Amino acid sequence: MSATEQALGQADSLSTASSGRQRRRTSGPGIRGREAPAGWLFTAPVIVLIVLFLVVPILMALWVSFSNWTGIGSPFGSSVKFVGLKNYRFLLSEDGLSRQSMMESLRNNFYYVLFVVPIQTALSLLLAVIVNRRRLASRGFFRTAFYFPSVTSSVAIVIVFLFLFGGSGVVNALLAKFGATGPDWLNQTDGLFHIGLAKLGVHNPPGFLIHHALLGQSWWEWLAGPSAAMTVLIVLAVWTTSGTFMLMFLAALQNVSADVEEAAIVDGATGWQRFWKVTLPMLRPTLFLVLTLGLISTWQTFDAQYIIANNNPSIVTPAYLSYQVSFVNRQWGQGAAISFILFFIIIAFAAFQRWVLRDRDEIRDRRRAREQERQTRKRHQGKAAA
Repeated sequence: MSATEQALGQADSLSTASSGRQRRRTSGPGIRGREAPAGWLFTAPVIVLIVLFLVVPILMALWVSFSNWTGIGSPFGSSVKFVGLKNYRFLLSEDGLSRQSMMESLRNNFYYVLFVVPIQTALSLLLAVIVNRRRLASRGFFRTAFYFPSVTSSVAIVIVFLFLFGGSGVVNALLAKFGATGPDWLNQTDGLFHIGLAKLGVHNPPGFLIHHALLGQSWWEWLAGPSAAMTVLIVLAVWTTSGTFMLMFLAALQNVSADVEEAAIVDGATGWQRFWKVTLPMLRPTLFLVLTLGLISTWQTFDAQYIIANNNPSIVTPAYLSYQVSFVNRQWGQGAAISFILFFIIIAFAAFQRWVLRDRDEIRDRRRAREQERQTRKRHQGKAAA
């Protein structure tokens, strides 16, 4: 057995032993069980606040999604009627403007998530590895500099990006110096994939992409890619969020045992092998946290779209569409339905991500432990019966 495997085995055994001791301490009522009433008493104010300001509004929004409330009067008034799944059918199954807008917003948000989450995760991990190097001078300065965009006002950053990517902004001015003509970043609605195919001479899409549709959108429309305006928002999101996730990865890197790193060096592992085979597997919990937070925040993106929207349908997301339908069009039932559709989409993606990143070794060990417990219980029952 190599030194690295021995070090990792010792770390796993220590964590298993500590978790076992914790289970033994917390099993049974014991002295701590008598403190339960006091614990409930101290947590009661927080529980009441959560119920009043979180649970109750969610239940009210759920009722609104099944009603025809227009935002006038009480949602529980006599004029408000229960319409069942009508709002959801308008958004998901019945042909019309509502479903078209919903599907376009889902497509836009899908590409936003597809690009932002992997890029911001990889970039934040790279920055964390860089600022965690002991030989790096002025590490404090770089940590502050990388984290600074995360604490800056999002409205201020969006306004700066408006100046940068405007029709006569800094980006197009720099492109003009190299003889290139920049696009109208914030007003262009065509997808980048469609634009790239047009540059290659593909102006007529294949027939099977046009004649086959999913939820009212043809496959050709689903494969449009992000627009130039959405690309600007992708760059903005990556730049503003990578600093926060960098701190999470940095905290996890500093908890990696130096003994494991030294054991890997003794085994002759290169820097890349140490990172890929030793460091990254130990960052699995933090990686799952970063991916989950990134997934939730990207599906809920709203503020940048609200400021830049300018009647550009290529950057409308479900969160912004819910606001527009509710506050502008006064269709609060559909707006609430969009919110719950978005909620279930986030839950589904988070569950899939958890399944992909699950620790298969840990699951196998748990199954083996449960099987051993069942066998031990059967033996004890057999002895007691004898």
